[in-house]
Amino acid sequence: MCLSVNLVILVLLAVAFLIIVQRNLLNLSDFYTKKSSGAVPEPQPGFGPRSGGQIPVLITAAEDRLGAAVSAIHSVYSNTKANVVFTIVTRNSTVQHLKRTTQNSYINPEQLKGKISQDPHSAEATKPLAFARFYLPLYIPEADRAIYLDDDVIVQGDIQEANTCTFNPGVFVANLSEWRNQNITGQLQHWMKLNTQEDLYSKTLGDSVITPPLLIVFYKRHSAIDPMWHIRHLGTTGAANRYSSQFVKAAKLLHWNGHYKPWGRGAAFTDLWDHWYIQDPTGKFHPIRRHADDDKE
Repeated sequence: MCLSVNLVILVLLAVAFLIIVQRNLLNLSDFYTKKSSGAVPEPQPGFGPRSGGQIPVLITAAEDRLGAAVSAIHSVYSNTKANVVFTIVTRNSTVQHLKRTTQNSYINPEQLKGKISQDPHSAEATKPLAFARFYLPLYIPEADRAIYLDDDVIVQGDIQEANTCTFNPGVFVANLSEWRNQNITGQLQHWMKLNTQEDLYSKTLGDSVITPPLLIVFYKRHSAIDPMWHIRHLGTTGAANRYSSQFVKAAKLLHWNGHYKPWGRGAAFTDLWDHWYIQDPTGKFHPIRRHADDDKE
């Protein structure tokens, strides 16, 4: 069973690309037409000149939720004048959908061999892009510090502020110099491999095999992130009752972790996500929304 699952991982990784997009050279409007929305005031920084040193940000882009990654990127870039450089990890089949790359190289399929849970029901067993955060120094070799973002986030604050924050499995800032010095990737791989042998944690923490090794390796080795830079659980039941709309609008980063994603049905505060949504001209990605006509049926 373990062999068959690993073969699936290797096949998927064999067609994966690392795509480094120099965002200050890329205009999203070249390949997407922004959908107008009045839900949130227009951001002040806009698409003006960039300044300061580079701030590397890594995000993954799966074909079936590419619009989510683009919306996250759009929100980051629109709310800062910083020189943000995005590293987008995606599969080969998604390259044309992105329309613009400056550099690409194959992900080494040996990286995850023997390190993925043998549970065939694990969603992450068929989503190798989720492990990209384990290999930050490989993807951004020149940087001393980098930000990782899940694709189900919207950034409403200036990403320069987050550059001083640190660890959370879905939103964190990593000191890549220390990452390399302490061989964090090797430590993560050790726990991944050990889990395949002893089934340490594959049935825990929301059936996730991504979070446990990160929590183990970074235990007492991280500092707290500013709470306003990670308003999470927006994708869970009752999120609309947990936070007021005023509080959510004032937050710096919104994270729809949980079952309900802001581009699907049932999520809270979708109007804030819609503000950053950019229409996909191919029609492959579009949010699911309730229309007035639906209520009349």
